[in-house]
Amino acid sequence: MKEVTVEELKSKIDNNEDFQLIDVRETFEYEVSNLGGLNIPLSGILIEVDKISKDKPVIMQCRSGKRSAQAVMILEQQGFDNLANLSGGILAWKAEIDPELDVY
Repeated sequence: MKEVTVEELKSKIDNNEDFQLIDVRETFEYEVSNLGGLNIPLSGILIEVDKISKDKPVIMQCRSGKRSAQAVMILEQQGFDNLANLSGGILAWKAEIDPELDVY
């Protein structure tokens, strides 16, 4: 499974690269804090699969990287080959990029 660090993600955002960020946390978690990605909770990932791009890089993100890794595995079984997991999730983003970010 391909992984992306929070530093690599920040660089992609800063450089306005064309990619899609999917946050697979539950909606209440997303509402506490998010990185601007599309919120598709892991439990609904197959229901909302049509919202996930197949023609540009997609980075899956959650709180720590575990649920997003599950999402990558599920979607790869559906034929996706453009996915990466955000290593460490939003907790790593807080630790490395934005210490002011609210996390639970």
